[in-house]
Amino acid sequence: MGKATVIPFGPQHPVLPEPLHLDLVVQDEKVIEVIPQIGFIHRGLEKLVEKKDIHQFIYVAERICGICSFGHSLGYAETVEKLMGVEVPRRAEYLRVILHELSRIHSHLLWLGLAADAFGFEALFMHSWRIRERVLDIFEATTGGRVILSAVQIGGVIRDIDDEELKQISATLDGMRSEYAELMATFLNDTSVRSRLVNVGRLTQAQAEDLCMVGPFARASNVKFDCRMLGNGAYGELENFQPILDDEGDCYARVRVRCKEVIQSIDIIQELIAKIPHDGIGERSKLTPPDGAQAANVLEQPRGECYYYARGNGSKNLERMRMRTPTSQNLAGLVAACEGAELADVPNILLTIDPCISCTER
Repeated sequence: MGKATVIPFGPQHPVLPEPLHLDLVVQDEKVIEVIPQIGFIHRGLEKLVEKKDIHQFIYVAERICGICSFGHSLGYAETVEKLMGVEVPRRAEYLRVILHELSRIHSHLLWLGLAADAFGFEALFMHSWRIRERVLDIFEATTGGRVILSAVQIGGVIRDIDDEELKQISATLDGMRSEYAELMATFLNDTSVRSRLVNVGRLTQAQAEDLCMVGPFARASNVKFDCRMLGNGAYGELENFQPILDDEGDCYARVRVRCKEVIQSIDIIQELIAKIPHDGIGERSKLTPPDGAQAANVLEQPRGECYYYARGNGSKNLERMRMRTPTSQNLAGLVAACEGAELADVPNILLTIDPCISCTER
């Protein structure tokens, strides 16, 4: 056995697109220990609730993460609405879920492209991002933004999406479905992809549950939990939602779960478009959070369960706003997946976990 060596991995790395810093303890090209270093890009966003009122802070929440931006604005708004007892019209809830599922498609396609880039499949990377552009075009047409949408307000949504626009969205998704099916077939059947991902970074269901993993990372190890099962908002009106599961627990299983979740999100959007109500989109609430009132909320972000907590003090500013993001919950699983792996497989393992350090170090 050779001598153990510590190799710093990140925060700048040619393959990993996130500023993640790991100290890898390596012996004979095998990783025997992983020590994460957290805090490289901490911005103190939660502290800003003391300076920004409840309506201003929604734009801060949106900037916790670029890829999860809509989800953070939605999770924050739902928490404050629960805190103040604000009811949101059903049409606004439908539009929120439609935009959230579009964000999930956008996030998963971006991630699939980055994963392909990590194992050297450049054509797959470019095709993933080419299809993703159609989702960004939908965002631009309906909200004016491509990544930061600023579409949610406390009490509803800022702008309606009329029925004709919704039909166009449904038609666009139909066109994407066939192209995406070819892309997914390459991800799941190509021998060069399988050779880099199968039996790499494996975690069992017991490990995933013990480490409290969330999101596609956990569901690829057969953990049957998805916050959408709770039925919050318009998710409660879906006919037969079931989370996508895989029991292999390796990098390939994580790719397979996210590939299938894109199709699932398209189905959810089209189901909601077909039966969207017409009771208005709501208006900005004029209420103030009561002194001592508390509320908590969970939302299934593209990377998994995100927990939100808020406490009021009787003023227009919250006293406390706290988020627990999926990647911070998955760090223990990330460490476990890398330990025992070959050094050359570490970038692939990290990419299939889909870490978001901007969310983690908010």
